[in-house]
Amino acid sequence: MYLRGQEGRGIGLINKLRAYHLQEDGLDTLDANLALGLPGDSRDYGAATGILHDLGLASVRLLTNNPDKVSQLEEHGVTVTERMPLVVGIGAHNVGYLLAKRDRMGHHINEQDLLKGSTV
Repeated sequence: MYLRGQEGRGIGLINKLRAYHLQEDGLDTLDANLALGLPGDSRDYGAATGILHDLGLASVRLLTNNPDKVSQLEEHGVTVTERMPLVVGIGAHNVGYLLAKRDRMGHHINEQDLLKGSTV
């Protein structure tokens, strides 16, 4: 399922581009949003749960590293029976971004994958 309006953790495309500029100046992904006066993540998954309920689904296997997605779905009455990690390419250019997501936002990212990626 794809939900529109979720780009850049819900801050929109233009603000995400502004955040990228701040990241180029040294801020991590969370601090860039906060420096713009925006929340770290403003997405709301109520629409997703409504769609799932309309489809007659009360439980899902969820492809995500983000614990907030699991929490929000469960708060809206959708049971997450399994959280499957979303494995992405890890390299020298994105390891800092992934560390910030793991260390500051609670994302589930495998330590061994990060160690391998930091040496690329």
